[in-house]
Amino acid sequence: MNDTNGQVVAGGHGRGNLLHQLNQPTDVLIEKETDSLIICDMWNLRVLQWSRRHGTTHGEILVDNINCWGLAMDNQKCLYISDTENDEVRRYQMGDNNGTVVAGGHEKGDGLNQLDFPTYIFVDRQHSVYVSDYVNHRVMKWNKGAAEGITVAGGQGQGSALTQLSYPNGLFVDTLNSLYVADRENNRVMRWSQGAKQGSVMVGGNGRGEGVNQFHYLEGLSFDRYGNLYVVDHGNHRVQCFSIQ
Repeated sequence: MNDTNGQVVAGGHGRGNLLHQLNQPTDVLIEKETDSLIICDMWNLRVLQWSRRHGTTHGEILVDNINCWGLAMDNQKCLYISDTENDEVRRYQMGDNNGTVVAGGHEKGDGLNQLDFPTYIFVDRQHSVYVSDYVNHRVMKWNKGAAEGITVAGGQGQGSALTQLSYPNGLFVDTLNSLYVADRENNRVMRWSQGAKQGSVMVGGNGRGEGVNQFHYLEGLSFDRYGNLYVVDHGNHRVQCFSIQ
């Protein structure tokens, strides 16, 4: 039987900054070992850990005083957080409130060692960090320990050509190192093969709208283990699912 009703597992007590409240959260991930949610509570400038155990009434602050937007976790349980105010991505060991800059951190700009309003992030098995460099209309890849990033999608100015992006958001990298990007204002999901100079449109790209092949501003995206693609269709107030072969 399909369960068509959602269940509140964090927040749900109105907008606020108490530990049982959230204020416009932007991202979430599941930490399986502790069976908890890690939530980017953006407008409260904090990242919370919220146990999924029955009866949990509030979260615990992991990192505070950060303009967080995107979250990722690597296979060593290090947490990565994008900071839109400082234009950087930091890596945190659990229990560490300071973190280490692993991408950006050289003021706002479009140089290879800079970012401008980084939003969503993805970390691969080699601990390379992929960043949606939102205002620069590009996706950057920072190899572990690198002093600067590599442009892996976009970077040709804002536009709708296959070489361009317009305010990229959600990211996913598959086992073949193909990059999937939620191309927000082009209302399409793009796939960029490793080393490619241009991407291909996977879904959308049919103008802004409410049709089943259309979007109205994209946010996050994710894949399940069966290869189905889930897309947060922000302006249409829905999540769409696509079977990607």
